[in-house]
Amino acid sequence: MLKGHQSWVFKNRPVILAAATVVGPDEGLGPISEDFDIVHGDLMLGQKTWEKAEKALLEEAAQRALDKAGLEEGQVHFYVGGDLMNQIISNTFAARTLNMPYLGIFGACSTSMEGLAIAAQLVDSGAAQYAMSGTCSHNCTAEKQFRYPTEYGSQKPPTAQYTVTGAGVAVLGAKGDGPVVTSATIGRIVDMGIKDPFNMGAAMAPAAVDTIQAHCRDLGIEPGYYDLIVTGDLATVGYGIANELFEKHQFPIGQTTYQDCGLIIYDVNKQAVQAGGSGCACSATVTYGHLLKRMEKGEIKRMLVVATGALLSPLSFQQGESIPCIAHAVSIESRGLYA
Repeated sequence: MLKGHQSWVFKNRPVILAAATVVGPDEGLGPISEDFDIVHGDLMLGQKTWEKAEKALLEEAAQRALDKAGLEEGQVHFYVGGDLMNQIISNTFAARTLNMPYLGIFGACSTSMEGLAIAAQLVDSGAAQYAMSGTCSHNCTAEKQFRYPTEYGSQKPPTAQYTVTGAGVAVLGAKGDGPVVTSATIGRIVDMGIKDPFNMGAAMAPAAVDTIQAHCRDLGIEPGYYDLIVTGDLATVGYGIANELFEKHQFPIGQTTYQDCGLIIYDVNKQAVQAGGSGCACSATVTYGHLLKRMEKGEIKRMLVVATGALLSPLSFQQGESIPCIAHAVSIESRGLYA
């Protein structure tokens, strides 16, 4: 199963039986709004706090994914998930409601693909017949925890990104219809010494490039193998830096279409989202909503989703630490390729 130094190849090709996405009002105004299952017009979702609203997003997405897969909670052997909140409370409290065995993980905004890789590993190895992976984020909870109180209304620099309000969940099984997970590359920590929490894209771009190159090296393929390579949430600044690094390293990214979820979910020219989207839900909602629908339509047959994460905390920032970053890649391919 281990391929090269840091990649897994899933010989049994776990199937994404179903996926669901739930988003907030700003995401509902973006260019891919029709690809989400549920769009809420209220950031509070009828809850008393933003944190409770974030949990509700995840619970709703999880239930919708289960319904689509035709499964009950008790049939899923493991739920793998995490989020940006301290002690990953959104997922922990949602897992309390879901009442299924729970593996809590923290990969910051890389959590979506970290969780999907682990869930695929569980199913592929026979450790689970069904596994579920999910993550979530909320603009107001992230602002409150990592930056300034939301009510403060601080002005942000152009390099800042806008945390996606939403949740994305996927249900995997050993057999069934749907796209398959064929491989995953677990990223390494890359820290370029950047300390500015308002410049996440620049901090994360080198990690994304490192993981994409490692994936191709481990599997002995070129980027042209994929119809699409998409990073998680580098947005305008990080996306530009990643392209510069590909050119510097003479990596032929031009063989494929390279995009970024932070630039797909919003219209950066019309919406007040600074450099673009970020947050755990950024890559999760774009992948489990928009990209899987494109795969279902036959527009994409093979894609590599590379979720990126900045592994800082409010404490580490206050103590002057730089931002360690990571990226995890998961290969999702059309089932028709292996029929």
